[in-house]
Amino acid sequence: MKKYLIIFAVLCFNFGFSQQKQVKRAAVAFLNVENLWDTIASADYIDGTLPFSNPKFHRSVPIDSLKFLETTEDYKGEWSNELLVGKKVIRHQILATDFTANSPKRWGTKYYNQKLANEAKVISELGRQYTNDNPAICGLIEVENRQVIEDLIKQPVLAKSNYGIVHYNSYDARGIDIAIIYQKNRFVVQNTYTKEIKIYNEDGKRQYTRDVLVAVGLLDGEKIAVFMNHWPSRSGGEAASQPRRNAAAAVLKGEMDKLSAEFPGIKLISMGDYNDDPVSPSLKKHLGAVENPEDLSDKTPYYNLMYKLYKAGVASLAYRDAPNLFDQIIVSQNLYSKEKLTPTYSIFKAEIYAPSYLVNKEGQWKGYPLRSWDGDRFTGGYSDHFPAVSVLQKEYIKK
Repeated sequence: MKKYLIIFAVLCFNFGFSQQKQVKRAAVAFLNVENLWDTIASADYIDGTLPFSNPKFHRSVPIDSLKFLETTEDYKGEWSNELLVGKKVIRHQILATDFTANSPKRWGTKYYNQKLANEAKVISELGRQYTNDNPAICGLIEVENRQVIEDLIKQPVLAKSNYGIVHYNSYDARGIDIAIIYQKNRFVVQNTYTKEIKIYNEDGKRQYTRDVLVAVGLLDGEKIAVFMNHWPSRSGGEAASQPRRNAAAAVLKGEMDKLSAEFPGIKLISMGDYNDDPVSPSLKKHLGAVENPEDLSDKTPYYNLMYKLYKAGVASLAYRDAPNLFDQIIVSQNLYSKEKLTPTYSIFKAEIYAPSYLVNKEGQWKGYPLRSWDGDRFTGGYSDHFPAVSVLQKEYIKK
């Protein structure tokens, strides 16, 4: 029997005996890997002669290789895929040498390998107590480029799951990206793309943030779409920065609504670091994610799985010494069922995963996530966020 099939007994009182049913489960989770950077100073090379879907359209390359790459101009315009069609240009990142051996971080191979092992350990545990398996789908936040993801999925605890990668370079000033890894034998990807979030400062200057990453496919035969998010930060204060996250919510809602209309019955899972709590205007008003399943309707079809946890005092991080639950998973109404076991996937469980080894046990930050960085010092920790996990289940009927 495959390891993600669970056996349990369902009492059938009408007949006076127990009947065993097989249950198939899938963990869909994500982790902020807190600056998973390699050791090589890099820049972005954009080859606008290639289609957007080609990983080489916008890729990370070592700075010392730039002199060998063809460019058409020293580009000074707005950074957007559509505006770069036909061009070959270089985009430099701020803090490009931050994670190198000669930087104050002294970031070398030894630390990098430890960081990879740490993050792989956490990922391998997400939902495992319910599925006895690695996550079927796992989102990643704060990766530098595709190479670090490839290095991550080669770690021994993850390699056996044969993960595929969905990743696009972002125009974030530091080059911070988001990604999705997925078990290729369980999630068959049919389409991937990004939706741009355009935000501007008070002077009308473009501020670059991460796009919404979308993956559409079949999870164990069921049509789903996964939306990975890392919304604009609270830099400048919560109130002043709120419009930026409201704009992100509008982009996300528009795309979720669009796919629901295009593929009736498709199941949607949106997850990530929203830099807002479940009660914030971006999520509650602009996305319309409801607190209770009873509030689901055609007008409010999205259910925030973390709302109840937030009200119970659960936090995924501490921002400016205040606990927050920024890491959330939101699903479409057809993933909720009052029945414990259904023929198709529905939500079985949602949680913030915070085992003792992920928690700082002493000092000023006692009780906070055991992060990887204390200024420029690598602590050997894991992340400044606790990961979020959802577990889907359905009755397994042998064909």
